[in-house]
Amino acid sequence: MRALVSVSDKRGLVPFARGLAGLGWEIVSTGGTAEALSREGVAVLPIEQVTGFPEMMDGRVKTLHPKVHGGLLARRHHEGDVAAMQAHGITPIDLVAVNLYPFRETVARTGVTDAEAIEHIDIGGPSMLRSAAKNHESVIVVVEPADYDVVLSDLKAGGVPPERRRAFAAKVFAHTAAYDAAITGYLTRSDETLADRLALVLDRAQALRYGENPHQRAALYVSDEPGLRDLQQRHGKELSFNNLLDVDAGVAAVHPWSNRVACAIIKHTTPCGIALGAGPAEAYRRALATDRVSAFGSVIAFNTVVDRGAAEAMADLFVEVVVAPRFHDDALAVFRQKKNLRVVELPRPDDRPTLDFKRVRGGLLAQDRFRPTDTAQESLWKVVTERVPSDPEWNDLRFAWAAVGSVKSNAILLARDEAAIGIGAGQTSRVDASFLAVHKARQRGHDPAGAVLASDAFFPFADGVDEAAAAGVAAVIQPGGSVRDAEVIAAADAHGLAMVFTGVRQFRH
Repeated sequence: MRALVSVSDKRGLVPFARGLAGLGWEIVSTGGTAEALSREGVAVLPIEQVTGFPEMMDGRVKTLHPKVHGGLLARRHHEGDVAAMQAHGITPIDLVAVNLYPFRETVARTGVTDAEAIEHIDIGGPSMLRSAAKNHESVIVVVEPADYDVVLSDLKAGGVPPERRRAFAAKVFAHTAAYDAAITGYLTRSDETLADRLALVLDRAQALRYGENPHQRAALYVSDEPGLRDLQQRHGKELSFNNLLDVDAGVAAVHPWSNRVACAIIKHTTPCGIALGAGPAEAYRRALATDRVSAFGSVIAFNTVVDRGAAEAMADLFVEVVVAPRFHDDALAVFRQKKNLRVVELPRPDDRPTLDFKRVRGGLLAQDRFRPTDTAQESLWKVVTERVPSDPEWNDLRFAWAAVGSVKSNAILLARDEAAIGIGAGQTSRVDASFLAVHKARQRGHDPAGAVLASDAFFPFADGVDEAAAAGVAAVIQPGGSVRDAEVIAAADAHGLAMVFTGVRQFRH
């Protein structure tokens, strides 16, 4: 029996090769893999002794040869294939263990050149894997080092069963598809246009009990990008589909503040409370004060390390998930007293440009992912009213503008002292969102008088401003850009409000 072993990832290589050799297998290998095995005393037949040609062109050409692919593709019970092998001196290859040049890891490095990227596009490896996978009834194909022990165990027991061979072949085609997708993404990247074709490959990271409702199947699939793939659960039962949606929304909600402590309380992917504080406990208490009723059964997100004080502050509230970049051990000890609470560590999101997708029937909508830094261009903001915001109002306007970007549109957020006091989310008209924000503020014991208001998109009519002014709101921040801006500004002036246009919309459909 002959095995061909050629790997970039050498984890587990030597024990696997020794195990094969101990079972009487002849091992053929290439370049660095052959050297690594030889150094450890494993007998290796160099690939050039099989092909009759030396490796050439800095290793670009070494396995692309009929004596390799004929040995992989030949059907063992096909008379013509067997005759061709005999006629051309081709020895069957019964096992292939190959993994590929680290292309994705290479292009992820800062400053990598096109020349470096191109040299890390593997040609021979995918060709061997695909040949072996196509002929998996006769050839065992292994692409993941984690499967080495399984293969050795099966061989010792008499052979790799057909269903496992098929599963290994499926892994190969998924692996090469992901590899080609990464290359496609690299070669078609552009700062100016979206690609004509998107190649997306996602790995199932976690099976979920069900989806949004119990009758729906569900799983978490992840890409190579930083995000939920980096999630580490520190306590609690399995995360649900809805938990994961809210965790992602919570992390995004607190992301705009890199040098301040922020807490967001999330229900149905939108904040019902959001605030800044001197520490995590204070930020939590101020966020909770926004709407204590809606906070029941929520996901609570922080942008900083959570300490014992913050954990103890949450003791009396039923919470589904707490998510933060990190937790102190004594905070975890407090959280672990609640068996139904899930505790999740998730690093701060990466601000690198990437695409965001929304599923539609028969396809995907793609757009540039919204980044908080897009809204931080304060130099472009413009006071459009006769009254200019006071310094305290400016401070709250900055907070409110950063906070409203995480609220589902139509979105209105009232704020005072860097904390939300009323949120109107997901309404079908902006005046209703204004009414709801004021109503919820009063219902939860907050007085809107003197507060500031942020609107994620422009006011199409003056009625939303009238609603805010009737509640005593002092200043408004919004994108501007309505055909009725003049009417809206006139209404603000009539009410003595200050109004700021940002020139940027933060719509979340």
